[in-house]
Amino acid sequence: MKKTGQEVSVITTCRRESEAGEMDYNGLKVFRIASDYPARWRAYLSIYNPQVLRKLERKLKELNPDVVHINNVHFYLSYYSIKLSKQYAKKVVFTARDAMSFSFGKLETEKYLKNLDARITWLDSLKQARRRWNPFRNILIRHYLGYADKIFAVSNALKEALAQNGINGVEVMHTGIDVSEYRAFYDKQRKKIIFFAGRLSDAKGARVVEKAMQIISQEIPEAELLTAGTNSQWLNREEMKKAYVASSVVIVPSICFDAFPRTVIEAMAAGRPVIGTRYGGASEAILDGVTGYVVNPFDIKTMAEKIMGLLRDEEMAERFGRAGRERVESKFNIDDKIAEFLNTIKDG
Repeated sequence: MKKTGQEVSVITTCRRESEAGEMDYNGLKVFRIASDYPARWRAYLSIYNPQVLRKLERKLKELNPDVVHINNVHFYLSYYSIKLSKQYAKKVVFTARDAMSFSFGKLETEKYLKNLDARITWLDSLKQARRRWNPFRNILIRHYLGYADKIFAVSNALKEALAQNGINGVEVMHTGIDVSEYRAFYDKQRKKIIFFAGRLSDAKGARVVEKAMQIISQEIPEAELLTAGTNSQWLNREEMKKAYVASSVVIVPSICFDAFPRTVIEAMAAGRPVIGTRYGGASEAILDGVTGYVVNPFDIKTMAEKIMGLLRDEEMAERFGRAGRERVESKFNIDDKIAEFLNTIKDG
């Protein structure tokens, strides 16, 4: 955005007061506000966090922005920041990137996993939040979202889920990436490496991957599983790029609503075939049978067969990878997304 001539500043939070203040990140001014609290208060302080909001207001007054683009405020900056931003900006834009605007956590209810029904009832919320339940949370979120001039969702799947939970007037803008950062490297002599590009949790599909690997190892003993780290340690951006290149196939088998997993388009940009979940927006990037496969991750046998098919047929894997790279270049490149965003808020 800055390279297009816009003046861009970032306001975010950190956990420690010693980390707060102004810093430079690749030429961007970043203002960090310290905020931390026990998780049991999240359902309340994620709506209105007075400690942060006072400092946020001072910074908004100082910046006097034309547009405030709000992302990921559901923990520390709080949803009230939408209303607060409206007092100081000509336009306020909110981008939803997950289910947190209507769910207390990851969306993995039985009716969603069985029927893709994303509606959350008060009983669903109570079961999910338990003692942390705030009966007014979702009502207040919808109220504060009303102060946004534009609401974007990163996938059609998320737009539909928001609508099912009373959040309407949403436009879709898929995530974009700088394709030039990813080198598509084709080498038929690579080892048979399966890259699981997600945190090691049940929701991200770690357990179904384990079961699929039991089948795969019987048929292709040389197949290896590469993961992106542990629950507490992540691969950085450059390490992720190397992991994509080193892999034969990338799998994203989430068993929860995954709005639009960035790893899907990153892997495609690196020229790798991707096997992605049916839950959420992965299917909006993956062309089934062209750039990879869209699977029900609970169908372990079918997922394992799709993986083995790509490991065995290197020409098909390379063809899928090239088609994926071309799709990201044409549909999900960052330059087009920036232009789309600027044109949309200008017209709106």
